Amino acid sequence: MSSATQANNAWRVLFLLFLANLFNFFDRSIPAIIIEPLRHEWSLSDLQLGLVGTAFTIVYAIAGVPLGRMADTGSRRKIMGWGLMAWSGLTAINGFVTGFWSFLLVRMGVGIGEASYAPAANSLIGDLFPANKRARAMGIFMLGLPLGLLLAFFTIGAMVEAFGSWRAPFFIAAVPGMILAIFMFFIREPQRGAAEVVQVAAVKVDRPVRKVLSIRTFWWLIVAGLCFNFATYACNSFMVPMLQRYFLLPLGQAAVATGVIVGVTGLFGLTIGGWFADKAHQRSERGRLWMAAASLVISTVATAWALSLGADSIALFVAIFSVGWLFSYNFYTCVYTSIQDVIEPRLRATAMALFFAGLYLLGGGLGPVVVGWLSDHFAHSAMYAAGAAQMNEAFKAVGLHDAMYLIPIAMLLTLLALIQAARHLPKDALAMRNSMAADAE
Repeated sequence: MSSATQANNAWRVLFLLFLANLFNFFDRSIPAIIIEPLRHEWSLSDLQLGLVGTAFTIVYAIAGVPLGRMADTGSRRKIMGWGLMAWSGLTAINGFVTGFWSFLLVRMGVGIGEASYAPAANSLIGDLFPANKRARAMGIFMLGLPLGLLLAFFTIGAMVEAFGSWRAPFFIAAVPGMILAIFMFFIREPQRGAAEVVQVAAVKVDRPVRKVLSIRTFWWLIVAGLCFNFATYACNSFMVPMLQRYFLLPLGQAAVATGVIVGVTGLFGLTIGGWFADKAHQRSERGRLWMAAASLVISTVATAWALSLGADSIALFVAIFSVGWLFSYNFYTCVYTSIQDVIEPRLRATAMALFFAGLYLLGGGLGPVVVGWLSDHFAHSAMYAAGAAQMNEAFKAVGLHDAMYLIPIAMLLTLLALIQAARHLPKDALAMRNSMAADAE
């Protein structure tokens, strides 16, 4: 037995991983902000707009599994570096396309590039930091999510207005990604399992995917993740156009309001939440998951309450929905680190790739397209109820607003899955420790 140690370069590498994560979410947020200009220029339906997000996430999910396996057996820094270069270059190409289908195809390419990043980065963090510091480290890493969204929602609307084109943000976003890609290649990687109390055996794991999928806690966390991602991708994809249509805000103000809801809240949720998650883990092995479940209770109630408000209550809507989103960020610090409590280091990138496949293929992939389809359906229902012969913006506003009620429903399902995961965690965590100890002998 040896004591768990933290890598000497842990905080420097974490800062670089955080920056790359920030631009990961910045780049993928651009289409959600320019939805209305795209809709008007190419005469698109909400179903087609939702398909942009769905196609991206399906490709992201499928590509992530082999790329995650590569990260468990090969160089994580090279996988992240080439991936970052690929998605940044394709983001720039997005600014040149002239039609919906070419736009969709390039976004799918961006999804392949971005799929290389998260499994490798999560695996690397697990080897840089010991278990009692991982939630805080993960919280800092995941700050890239709200800060990326915040930067996107606070600046992209202004870019579009300043340049008079929705294409400008794609060109601007590609530059920092290319620069960060170069730095990725110079990361000094720690040995796998270097931060574990029980050192990791060097032998190859037989049937790695089957071994990961045999863990009950992990299965329930996948279910929780796909429900959670359904809610977050529905929100991120359609919050800006909903604020424009239902609350009649201009693009710039709608983007900034969305930045407050999904970005500012994350700054507090991930920093403070990571600290509380580590404290909860010290008190109880299940502490992180119970904290996540309690947070999702608040998220479910707050988002449903906000959506029940009238179109003249924009300030109250933003305030209440923001409270719900603030607590939802505890999902990341609590759940991502709980996965590492039941998955041994040699399998963590594979596990994260499978986890993300569930999140994005069934969660993020379905969220935008289902909300888009339901929005069109409710809009037509409102038109028929009014006895109108033609669709107009008022009916589209009602349709999208009502479809967004799927967000609190998905949050409630996330809560139920987290409760089940907490029930199985102690047994699976003990099995992991015993397996590692046996392999080390």
